[in-house]
Amino acid sequence: MKQIILFLTLALTLASCSNNDDERSDVAFTTIYQRDTYGAYPGTIPKSNLVITSQTDWNALLEKLNIITQALYISPDTNIDFSKYQVIAVFDEVRKSGGYSIDITKISQSNSQIIVKVEQLNKGNLTSIITQPFHIVKIAKSNKKVVFK
Repeated sequence: MKQIILFLTLALTLASCSNNDDERSDVAFTTIYQRDTYGAYPGTIPKSNLVITSQTDWNALLEKLNIITQALYISPDTNIDFSKYQVIAVFDEVRKSGGYSIDITKISQSNSQIIVKVEQLNKGNLTSIITQPFHIVKIAKSNKKVVFK
């Protein structure tokens, strides 16, 4: 009888252990830019999801954005300390009208990855100008794989 109780106790203990990789927690993020490129320049940056972990890559993206937006968007938060932060950027496809958005709505993490939820909250067709929405945020630095959903 003691062996049965010991076996059941051991079985229940093992069964109650969870796989911590399935447990997710929210990741705080700060928006750096959320705009559209528009007019003659959209499409310079292809539809993409980017993870930027170095000053060199960040400067290259800022330079490209300044070219296509003609330096119209200036943010006080473009100085990123890459020893503490990394940048997540999502660029939508080129749209034939304005009013579209691409939105990072939630970032969560498990033990092995960071999950970035990307949605299109504004559906467009408001103006007749070519646009390309983008959203750029910063999060705490991590070595985890970043997955976009």
